Amino acid sequence: MNGSDITRRGARVWYLGAPLIAALVAGCTRPGPDRLQGYVEGEFVYVSSPIGGELKSLRVERGALVKAGDPLFALDTTAEKAARDEAERRVVQARATWEDLQKGRRPTEIESLEAQLKQAKAALELSEVQLTRQERLTGSLATTAEDVQRARAVRDQDRQRVAQLDAELQTARLGARSDQIAAAEANVHALEAALVKAEWELAQKSQTAPQSGVVFDTLYREGEWVAAGRPVVAFLPPQNVKVRAFVPEPRIGSVQLGDSARITVDGIPAPLAGKVSFISPRAEFTPPVIYSRESRSKLVFMIEIRFDRDIAAQLHPGQPVDVEFGP
Repeated sequence: MNGSDITRRGARVWYLGAPLIAALVAGCTRPGPDRLQGYVEGEFVYVSSPIGGELKSLRVERGALVKAGDPLFALDTTAEKAARDEAERRVVQARATWEDLQKGRRPTEIESLEAQLKQAKAALELSEVQLTRQERLTGSLATTAEDVQRARAVRDQDRQRVAQLDAELQTARLGARSDQIAAAEANVHALEAALVKAEWELAQKSQTAPQSGVVFDTLYREGEWVAAGRPVVAFLPPQNVKVRAFVPEPRIGSVQLGDSARITVDGIPAPLAGKVSFISPRAEFTPPVIYSRESRSKLVFMIEIRFDRDIAAQLHPGQPVDVEFGP
């Protein structure tokens, strides 16, 4: 083998190995100084019932897509239905009592009072006639002063009886007293409020999705007892997905709320566009020494970046990302 062969072989090896070397160099290259590391964070919504009970039906599974208003789960409603029915009957009873107090007495009772009043008026007419006769016979031997006084007393008694029955008849037509009617009305309103509360408690035993999202986890199984306020379903709305990154102190002054950011995620070819929604007012790491120009570079400030719903749906909590600022 002469020198020219060795030269040609070396050139061939370099020609074949150059792309491999370039690839290795590119793979070992670190992200540029303008790129920050971060991760995807999700703010989960935990749906629970304010009233405890046995889990009767779980209507979603992990990973399911739900829309606002879709049913999530239902607890046992036996006690709440009974309380609602009792409250309804109490309201019906109270309303009937209130209306009865406003109507006055029954028609037959009023007719009886009217008949008694007619009798009393007839008796009054007779007693007035007898009194007139006794007064005309005064001074004669046909009557005495006692007979006149007796006739006058009977006339006065009959007159008072007529006045009494007339007043009772007017009262019977008016109904109960105003304060009794007001008390009955207040009782109706109180029982109606109790009915509203009973219906609300019954409605709380079945929960629906307050907004659209992905079911992240179900925390109970059918047949288990769920305590009041304990979450049963956790789901993640797309608008609750965000990216957290940490900006060194020397660069935090150039980052403002609303700034555009580009997020690079493994498996997604094009960067995702977002905007800075939060900048922490405090440093995440403070060296145990007095601030100096050398120690300032160790300070980092957390920022959060939000996205439109369509973009956020492509991200998953826990994913590592790279963040760059600018359009």
